[in-house]
Amino acid sequence: MKILTFVKTLILAGFAGVLGSAAAQTPTPTPTPPEVDEVIKVNSRLVVVPVSVVDANGEPVLGLTADNFRIAEEKRNQLIDSVGNAEKVPLEIALLFDVSASTDPMFRFQQETAAKFLREVMRPDDRASIFTVGQKPAMIAGRDTAEAAVESVMRITTTKGATAFFDTVRMAANYLRSNSPDGRRKVIVVISDGEDNFSEGVQRAQRTAERRTVDRGPDPDLKKLGSLVVQAQQVAKNDERKKVLRALQDADVVHYSINPAGSSYQLNKMSVFGQENMQVFSDETGGTAFLPRFQPIDLKDQLQNSGNMRRNTELLERIFRQLANELRAQYLVQYYSESEFPANSYVRLQVGVTTPGNPRVRARQGYYVKD
Repeated sequence: MKILTFVKTLILAGFAGVLGSAAAQTPTPTPTPPEVDEVIKVNSRLVVVPVSVVDANGEPVLGLTADNFRIAEEKRNQLIDSVGNAEKVPLEIALLFDVSASTDPMFRFQQETAAKFLREVMRPDDRASIFTVGQKPAMIAGRDTAEAAVESVMRITTTKGATAFFDTVRMAANYLRSNSPDGRRKVIVVISDGEDNFSEGVQRAQRTAERRTVDRGPDPDLKKLGSLVVQAQQVAKNDERKKVLRALQDADVVHYSINPAGSSYQLNKMSVFGQENMQVFSDETGGTAFLPRFQPIDLKDQLQNSGNMRRNTELLERIFRQLANELRAQYLVQYYSESEFPANSYVRLQVGVTTPGNPRVRARQGYYVKD
């Protein structure tokens, strides 16, 4: 019995050893990792480029697709994501009227022609906002239909006051940026001479220059004070120009302007700088700064005034017709940039079109990298 028990013990011990050896040789299976919804962050940003394309006669070039456009950032080609044409992409217009004394003689026919322009260019799903350029920026009417916008335009009256041009353009750009639905074309049309003598930044510079001069001692030299104030204002105006351009770029707005002063803008430095303001804003955003040669309508000869009024009206109608053509030829080109540029840096764009006929292309010249 003892022998049998001893044999059983040996057998069991051997069997356990075999099991232990097998267990040692069998690898432990690798556990399956739990599924994790990993978010891959792609460092790219959507860039919107409004582009107008017209032929040699100023007529819109229609039917272009993504294959027709070429866009480069700092000469580095980009892959276009989508192209929307004017027939499918609604339009947001901010119309700015200068109500200062400098534009008063031709104000009425500017109103009537602008009203006609809105009726002809706007479609049912387009919207217009109306602003006045005066002593303080003012929004007369927010986003509304063509007929409602026309009524607002015709109610505007001149004020014969100072001009806060920079503040008004910036207000309009910020309004479009905040209130326009995504994917719409945004345009500012300014009827003004571009002069500014009352924006907050300009006023602040003037007060600072006056205070510093007075603080230096009693009985300041008035001639010197005047010179210092003018210098301070000019520095402030250059700064304001940069701020307004940044606001236009950040809002993806195209800037157009019509200067009622015509060729008389060259009579003084302020008028020249005013036209330069509008030229810079239009060039950099892909718009046009119109400078028509209006004839005087405040002469002693009423017959001559009447003839000049007719010619001026015809000229303004041609300008608005050209503007309408550019808006009808405007494409909204979008792409995702994966370039590494620091925040707030300015990125230069090169935009071209490959299509027969050597069309004229207008597009924004660059954009600021947003935070």
